[in-house]
Amino acid sequence: MSVTVTFAGCGDAFGSGGRLNTCIVVDTPDMRLALDFGASSLVALNRLGIHHNTIETIFITHLHGDHAGGIPFMLMDAMLGARRQGPLTIIGPPGTERWIEQATAALFPGSDGMKRRFTVDFVELPDTATHRHRQLAIETMPAVHTPETRPTSVRLTIAGKIISYTGDGEWNPRMPALAQGADLLIMECYAHGKPVKYHLNYPDIEANRGVLNAKRIVLTHMGPDMLAAADGVPEETAFDGMVIML
Repeated sequence: MSVTVTFAGCGDAFGSGGRLNTCIVVDTPDMRLALDFGASSLVALNRLGIHHNTIETIFITHLHGDHAGGIPFMLMDAMLGARRQGPLTIIGPPGTERWIEQATAALFPGSDGMKRRFTVDFVELPDTATHRHRQLAIETMPAVHTPETRPTSVRLTIAGKIISYTGDGEWNPRMPALAQGADLLIMECYAHGKPVKYHLNYPDIEANRGVLNAKRIVLTHMGPDMLAAADGVPEETAFDGMVIML
């Protein structure tokens, strides 16, 4: 069964290189989900002609605006413009539901009095967990990122394929297990030269390439100096609109 991965947005938090925030869409014949949903995700999806009402599940790796800040905009449009009918499941770390409620109230004052005509189910997973959601098997692993964001990496098994995603975070000893046997390993790669705390930097990937036993590796979430060097590295590098068939 085929799986399609679309990098609707693959940029860092600050729009380096004109790229949009992280929003990775995974399609199977039976399910459409998004990995992270940064603040600019509706723009990214609209550019590609992907309607957000067709996304059934969103998995959030951590609670930063460039990875989860698009959800309040999606929920508001789903109520007011897009008239969503089908249910939505949002899976994320502990505190996800409260974070989204607070972000929505801050961005859209008065919205807390509005009633949705669709259900939103929140599933909050610790950073070491296994979970089953419909055809989707989820394994979370701890990430080394800003602690207040409750950061995780994740392995998704869907339609016979394994998609692993580091989320944001420094190199840590769990990454070989995250990569092991994955059909696609999506790795944050923020910097090429000087290391940046709480982020995965290219020298770490280069030094540990031998223990990353994945069939395909794509680097994403690149900052300015990594973008400048991206054409010179052997790994694939993501771009907004990139589509991968597994």
